[in-house]
Amino acid sequence: MKRGLLILIIAVLALSVLFVGCKKKEEAVITVATDATWPPMEYVDANKEIVGFDIDLLNLAAKEGGFTVEFRNTAWDGIFAGLANGNYDAVISSVTITEERKETMDFSVPYINAGQVLIVPSSTSGVTTLNDLKGKSVGAQIGTTGSFEIEKVDGVTLKTYDELGLAIEDLVNGRIAGVVADTPIAADFALQNESYKGKLKIVGEPFTDEYYGVAVKKGNKEVLDKINAGLKKVLDAGKDEELKDKWLR
Repeated sequence: MKRGLLILIIAVLALSVLFVGCKKKEEAVITVATDATWPPMEYVDANKEIVGFDIDLLNLAAKEGGFTVEFRNTAWDGIFAGLANGNYDAVISSVTITEERKETMDFSVPYINAGQVLIVPSSTSGVTTLNDLKGKSVGAQIGTTGSFEIEKVDGVTLKTYDELGLAIEDLVNGRIAGVVADTPIAADFALQNESYKGKLKIVGEPFTDEYYGVAVKKGNKEVLDKINAGLKKVLDAGKDEELKDKWLR
């Protein structure tokens, strides 16, 4: 009888260890930095919570991939340096996948195409491209693909900002002639933001094909594989389209 009880206790302990081990594996946490100043992709809402398309998407990917996400609001200036230094595991912040960036970091599968567009005051006429603003200043957030596109146009002066919202404020107040931003961000400021409705418009068509991805420290295959596994399930199931309806349309 005692021997049977001992075997039972050992079996229960073994199952407990196995359960705890599985639970720990399921609860693996990936820390992710985001510059929460880019609505509707990532921003801080009235409840002081980080919300947006990117946030919902990665939470869905985490659910599908068997991990949890801890978001850290991080200023764009230095966000990639923090990734390289190991301050967090990944970055999701409307990050465009570029060949230059791929030299210093790894990227997940692309999850949305968001080309650059030009925002101007609603009273502006005769402007459809950056070339139409020669001799004037155009704003963009520092270090973004929008700023890179402005630099390519001779005769247009680039003015950079720490946050895109500051560029939009200067545009509304007539200090600059236009702002270049990713399509989802531009749509939020020009079409959905109550403060700017009727004051701004998007002109022309997107003039770049750009894909967002989750950035991971170079060589961190374990984290990259987890994120990719979850993201692919979300995209294959079309759940990203539901998020686009919620945040971008």
